Amino acid sequence: MYKDIVLEYAKNQYGTEPEYMWEKTPDCGVLRHRNGKWYAAVLKVPKSKLGLESDEEVYILNVKCEPLLVDFMTKSNGFFRGYHMNKNTWLSILLDGTVDKDTLFEFIDKSYNEIGGSGRKEKKHG
Repeated sequence: MYKDIVLEYAKNQYGTEPEYMWEKTPDCGVLRHRNGKWYAAVLKVPKSKLGLESDEEVYILNVKCEPLLVDFMTKSNGFFRGYHMNKNTWLSILLDGTVDKDTLFEFIDKSYNEIGGSGRKEKKHG
């Protein structure tokens, strides 16, 4: 299952484990950057919430992206504007095999780097 592959990759690559925050969806979780911000979420949603013609539930991966990349990727099969996130800067990717694992890993890396920035805020001197 691609959900497990994604979570294993995040653990091996970044040392992050999913944080399961929601009682109603105990198998859905978020991955946090070392700075505390979310860089990915694995969610289970009805396909109809993504604009597909089915109420069958599917796992998705939400990742942060540049707006132009979100616009470009949503023209491809398996990619959608971020479900339950900012639709301009988050991308939802089907975890049903539509998108290959190497592409998933690339988007996890992009999101981790996007969230990370320099890792610190500059102090203002006054």
